[in-house]
Amino acid sequence: MSNSLVARSLKKMQGLWTKSQHPKPLDERGLQKIREQFQECARGVGGEVSARQRARRLGESYLKLDEAGRHAFLRLIATEFGPDPDKVATAHAHYQAALGTPEQWNAEAQLWSALRSPRTRILTQFNALPQGVRFLVDLRVDLLRFMKEDPELASLNRELEHSLSAWFDVGFLELRRITWQSPAALLEKLIQYEAVHTIHSWTDLKNRLDSDRRCYGFFHPRMPDEPLIFVEVALTDHLAGDVQHLLDEHAPVFDTQSADTAIFYSISNTQQGLRGVSFGNFLLKRVIEDLQRDFPRLKHFSTLSPLPLLGRWADKTPEVWQQAFQSGDLERVGKLAQCPATVEGVQTLLADPLWATNTRLTRALQAPLTRLAAHYLLTAKMGEKRLYDPVARFHIGNGARVERLNFLADTSEKGLRQSFGMMVNYLYEPDDIEENVENLLSTGKIAASSSVRHAVK
Repeated sequence: MSNSLVARSLKKMQGLWTKSQHPKPLDERGLQKIREQFQECARGVGGEVSARQRARRLGESYLKLDEAGRHAFLRLIATEFGPDPDKVATAHAHYQAALGTPEQWNAEAQLWSALRSPRTRILTQFNALPQGVRFLVDLRVDLLRFMKEDPELASLNRELEHSLSAWFDVGFLELRRITWQSPAALLEKLIQYEAVHTIHSWTDLKNRLDSDRRCYGFFHPRMPDEPLIFVEVALTDHLAGDVQHLLDEHAPVFDTQSADTAIFYSISNTQQGLRGVSFGNFLLKRVIEDLQRDFPRLKHFSTLSPLPLLGRWADKTPEVWQQAFQSGDLERVGKLAQCPATVEGVQTLLADPLWATNTRLTRALQAPLTRLAAHYLLTAKMGEKRLYDPVARFHIGNGARVERLNFLADTSEKGLRQSFGMMVNYLYEPDDIEENVENLLSTGKIAASSSVRHAVK
């Protein structure tokens, strides 16, 4: 009977999982009631059914709150349910005194127990609900937003990120191929979540799922209809350098029996609440294994990737324009475009996407913009070591080589605005991946082809 009651309550909660249409403020009386429920969670009052009912009530309360109320809810967990400083100090002193004695291991266990905050126990009780994982992922979206103005939420964010990393370990994830025969609700989510190249229509989506294409996603058993990350692949016989051709709905379907190259042309993370939880590198490795099994002739695995922050970096780094535009480049571009033969004149020219339609002008800009992109990929850093470009950080960090820069590979409005139409092929050579990663970690050296390095020199 109790289990039936919980089931009915959980069904009711599923209907509330989206944001309430009529959010309510949280007054002091309501905050005190939530505080008392948190205290019960932290003490573990009652059995499993009580814990689920308590978590369900808290979840319902949260989903009904307005922005200020949700902020207060999260701030309450963050500031009032951390580890007990006195217990931590006592356990730490006991551990230090026990080092080197048979009591050391018991003291270590006690220290770990003291460091495990009530916050973690509260979050874990949500995880027990059928929709609890989904709730916590969405809750972290709110948490990340509130953190921008309230740094005291950082401790709760770290604990929630740590818990999500454990719950979304790659060992728990299922690799699933997505096809045109997949449920319509899932296909709609591909359109919604595509973050690299917008899917404009159902015809566009069908083209991306045709016989010469593959789409794979990682799924969690507690979120079976929600892709966590997905990758789109084109099977070809060459290193593709033009995304317009890959996305052309009218291009003939390629004979996959002739394919020797797999091009990963779009990778999209779908859950903002899982920021910091990394599984993209495992996705690519699993997809490569799957493709090799289905297509034994495949020998080359490459991306056709955007440079999403190239334009922003170039605007902040004026000196790199002088390195990219060598003797005569500015004068030649200025004459063709009838603009000042200066860096500022070229920057103003590139701000208008019409430049990409002038054939003579694009020929004059190809070499300097390629050099600009090469400098960006091989030298741009955040701090001393962190690569500036997030896509480069991902692929280079996973052992790929910067193989080729492609001029006007993406002439969409977004591509021209973000990276002057430049794209890059990152090449995954299975025999070189480990060495590339080791060189990057030990010396900071980025694996790159001779042509890309020459563009920098």
